Amino acid sequence: MILYPAIDLKDGQAVRLYKGDFAQMTVFDTDPAARAASFEAMGFGYLHIVDLDGALKGAGANLDAIAAIRARTSLPMQVGGGIRDLKAIEKTLSMGVTRVILGTIAAKQPQFVREAAKAFPGQVAVGIDAIDGMVAVEGWVETTNLAALDLARQFEDAGVAALIVTDVGRDGTKTGINIDFTGAIADAVAMDVIASGGLAGVQDIAALKVRPGTPVAGAILGRALYDGLIDPVEALMAAA
Repeated sequence: MILYPAIDLKDGQAVRLYKGDFAQMTVFDTDPAARAASFEAMGFGYLHIVDLDGALKGAGANLDAIAAIRARTSLPMQVGGGIRDLKAIEKTLSMGVTRVILGTIAAKQPQFVREAAKAFPGQVAVGIDAIDGMVAVEGWVETTNLAALDLARQFEDAGVAALIVTDVGRDGTKTGINIDFTGAIADAVAMDVIASGGLAGVQDIAALKVRPGTPVAGAILGRALYDGLIDPVEALMAAA
């Protein structure tokens, strides 16, 4: 299982939200590149970066911060937030990003995901953010009538590299990964599924590893890692 330390960018800073609420935002670092370098030093092998301003406005608003992260670390990284056309994908990948994450556009225009995955093979992932099992879009401020599981199934043969599945109601809460929700999607599709939202400690990583059914390919580490509740060495050992 791959562990992905998360860096959420808002106004060029590394922040964390509580349940996706921008009114409950904590700034953890004014130098996200330094934070990324620290994650590499801890032994993590991949980064998960979200441009929160981009997710709200539909355009990459933290490209300078992403470029600075790229310059400070050699880790592969996946980047999402406001990437909604082929030009934006190409621009993001040209910065040395390993793969992009399509979120809102994937829910609203699933066919675009197929086009993108064909144009950039192996470099397109889909972020499925859900509130009570229903897909949330536009930076989590809008909930649709589309079930997360139904959306996941639409990309079964699209060439998508991975699905990043987030339970928004647990994001930033440190209350534990929604194992049942994540596992149901992993069991339903033949794609790598990465768990996100609420990871509280090494016990969550262990629970994902031992659950019956299709293995979960990865997990996003957010608030608990920032707050020091997860020991990186123990986490990486549990994932391995």
